[in-house]
Amino acid sequence: MKLNYFIKLGLAFLLLLKSQLLVAQGFNNYTQDLKGEIITIEMVAVKGGTFLMGVNADDSTRNDDEKPSHEVNVGDFWMGKYEINWEQYDTFVFGEFGPEKFKDIKALNELGIDAVSGATPPYVDMSFNMGKGTAPAVNMTQYAAIMYCKWLTSKTGVFYRLPTEAEWEYVCKKGKTDKTSNLKNVAWYDENTNNKYEKTGLKEANSLGIHDLLGNVSEWVMDQYDTNFYKSSPKVNPWNKPTELYPRVVRGGSWKDTKDKLCCTARGQSKQKWKRRDPQIPKSDWWHTNAPFVGFRVVRPKAQPSKEEIKTYWLNAIEDYGLN
Repeated sequence: MKLNYFIKLGLAFLLLLKSQLLVAQGFNNYTQDLKGEIITIEMVAVKGGTFLMGVNADDSTRNDDEKPSHEVNVGDFWMGKYEINWEQYDTFVFGEFGPEKFKDIKALNELGIDAVSGATPPYVDMSFNMGKGTAPAVNMTQYAAIMYCKWLTSKTGVFYRLPTEAEWEYVCKKGKTDKTSNLKNVAWYDENTNNKYEKTGLKEANSLGIHDLLGNVSEWVMDQYDTNFYKSSPKVNPWNKPTELYPRVVRGGSWKDTKDKLCCTARGQSKQKWKRRDPQIPKSDWWHTNAPFVGFRVVRPKAQPSKEEIKTYWLNAIEDYGLN
């Protein structure tokens, strides 16, 4: 009897150990393949936690919209190791994909997706001759970046989106991205570029293994820009849900910025003038003709939302841009 008891106890322990190993293995860095495409996207596992977002109110070196510092908690997620590049983005823009091309319509519905809208092809080369390939894709609107995430969700079966401001800043601070002794080692900005962006991944990664978080191109996040949001920000997974088209938040600074804008707490904002060279009437919902310094990277939350929550997310994105 005692032997059987210890055998059962041992088996129970092994099962518990195995389950813990499986959980641990399920939250590692990975490379995302896309059905029917040759591109892949490298993702870095980021363990969530609590941090101080923003800067102290008495810090005279930083802008008022970065204040006050406040405690924020974010959940676990994966973040793109690199900014989305032209090879990855052009697959979405010029590839053929839609519900009619997807054999299992039920599978699309299970992902909270009823259709995938393709980006309108640009009327000029949106790289402005700065290079494509593995260089960061630029000039897309926040809506276009969100729709890329919808397409990515359709192709992979897991929910992808843009990071929130809080998630972006958490990764920047946790990775000690702006604490390097020489900013030029990790970032492209006005002092070390030839008035253009560079290929992704050429600079050193931060301590989490994420490249180009600062500099190269500023990055879209999910939030509406509000200079006073930090004064009333929720503590857990804050997101300032957009209610107006302008301004939305970009983070990280770019190849054309001075080093003071390449800081984990610096907040950029979108502007209507980013479309001033667009000759179309009405102007494109997909492209900013004057933002060759803005791109994005993707996030996958570890806790995947429900089908209903995903559907609501896509619908809200469309409504936020007045496209319904």
